[in-house]
Amino acid sequence: MRHLVNTKKLGRGTAHRMAMLRNLAGSLLEHGQISTTLGRAKALRPFVEKMVTIAKTKDRLTAIRTLHEKLFTDISVHNCFEYAEIFKDRKGGYLRILKNGFRYGDNAPVAIIQFVEKIQSQQNVQ
Repeated sequence: MRHLVNTKKLGRGTAHRMAMLRNLAGSLLEHGQISTTLGRAKALRPFVEKMVTIAKTKDRLTAIRTLHEKLFTDISVHNCFEYAEIFKDRKGGYLRILKNGFRYGDNAPVAIIQFVEKIQSQQNVQ
């Protein structure tokens, strides 16, 4: 039984799962939305929302150091602070997950995960 177990393992070991979540989080923070499987999207949501909350609540230097431990690129850390500025009055729920059918080949459920609001530079591009 999975009593009090909150982590979805996604069929991977710990190091592989954390690397995958870090890559997905970096892509999400860089582009504003990504398409992935439903299970990965559900595992990614709390991971990214905690990072935006860190950028909101901690002082800037501590938040930068903490986010650099979790994310691979500088642009994703920078965009995390931009989203923190957008969501400064919001207590949570920065992301939405939209189901998007099934993937051809293995019939896995696909979802789009995106921020509820976009940063200014992404609104002009899209």
